[in-house]
Amino acid sequence: MKGKKTILIIGAGEAGGMLTREIIKHPELGYFPVGFIDDDQSKKGLRLWGLPVLGDRNDFLQIVKEKKIDLVFIAIPSAPGDVIRLYVDLAKKAQVPFKIVPGVYELIDGNVKVEMVREVKLDDLLRRAPVKINLEEIASYIYQKRVLITGAGGSIGSELARQVLQYGPSTLYLLGHGENSIYYVDLELRELFPHLDIRPVIADIQDTKKMEFLFSREKPQVVFHAAAHKHVHFMEIYPEEAVKNNVKGTLNLIQASFKAPVEKFINISTDKAVNPASAYGASKRMGEILCTSWARKTGLPYVTVRFGNVLGTHGSVIPLFQRQIKRGGPVTITHPMMSRYFMTMGEAVQLIIQAGALGANGEIFILDMGEPLKIIDLAEELIRLSGLEPHRDIRIENCGVRPGEKLEEELFEENESLVETGRERILKITNPLYIPWKTLKPMVEELLKAASEINRNRIYEIFKRIIPSMNEVEEK
Repeated sequence: MKGKKTILIIGAGEAGGMLTREIIKHPELGYFPVGFIDDDQSKKGLRLWGLPVLGDRNDFLQIVKEKKIDLVFIAIPSAPGDVIRLYVDLAKKAQVPFKIVPGVYELIDGNVKVEMVREVKLDDLLRRAPVKINLEEIASYIYQKRVLITGAGGSIGSELARQVLQYGPSTLYLLGHGENSIYYVDLELRELFPHLDIRPVIADIQDTKKMEFLFSREKPQVVFHAAAHKHVHFMEIYPEEAVKNNVKGTLNLIQASFKAPVEKFINISTDKAVNPASAYGASKRMGEILCTSWARKTGLPYVTVRFGNVLGTHGSVIPLFQRQIKRGGPVTITHPMMSRYFMTMGEAVQLIIQAGALGANGEIFILDMGEPLKIIDLAEELIRLSGLEPHRDIRIENCGVRPGEKLEEELFEENESLVETGRERILKITNPLYIPWKTLKPMVEELLKAASEINRNRIYEIFKRIIPSMNEVEEK
């Protein structure tokens, strides 16, 4: 068609069909779809959604050449990263531009629209096939309940809000300290879910009285605790802030939840809490200990969900690499052997919500993060996604490991026993570190006092006394 871009659509399934209908409905976009590529051999030669299935991955290069394809749309929201990588590599080999329909975790209502089609991101290349979730279990503790999310302006908190709203809570409270981030999340969610009761709350979890007031007045039934100071190197400089926010803030929420009372409290932790080597890791381990201690003390279902890095969170390494690539490099990594566990945002949050349905009595759940990835490999992949060649167009430099960082992270300790939960990619620790509240309370008070006095050496001394597995950390 003269003046229109010829489009080849990868995936002749539901998403490909919706995308085709959208393109045909909007001729002003200037797209002309010529057919599908699909690896399901039973579809080959059929006419679906008004277009022919031209072949499979093996026919891609020939079809692009014969049909003079201008643009490729990858429309397989459920495809794992290795399939996306394969088609991206084929498109690059054919020297044809490519775009992608977002993965299933990003499709709020399951519908595909042309405006959703975007550039391929690192998340797409690393994502895993969607897990099967138990909708009844999730609905039973969220549907028509008052749900509060702390850190709701952050990356994980805001994604939690998006996904929780799909399960129909009666009210969703978006709690955050930063008014600007809460403003934008609130605005977005009201547009997506105009008929649901969404309430922004500007508050600091360190403020004991404010938390008591909020919980006594609103009486939330489910709490997802995502608020935290999380930058390892900053918390090494200011360990007192890690204590005030991640320890005192968590204790405030747990105690306010007990008084409300909250039916479910889900504490979000990190792999850096395992054999912690930093103030941040130790403060998050303290959050786990507090959660277990209070659950055992009260009998209430307070649980922790522990996992590694999430792609695309604010302040993570991926946005940093993207900025460095945009300005021509170099891309800086701390060490060529440094590796981390990574998971896409949508998958992590869906598993957090599912784990919340399972937990009781201070249990710790671990999300199966797959195999750890080397940071240098991520850097190289991002450079290639930008249409450049690593080490040729963009240099990669080592800048050295920063205080508090480990070359490799772990998801559990040697003395922690893991069992299957019967839910895909969710494991449970059967023997989390437990300290009775009567014993723990004076040590926590001592820790908070050291933080208020900015006594950094004392903070580390107390951390080491409470957490036997804490690695040697240089005191400040």
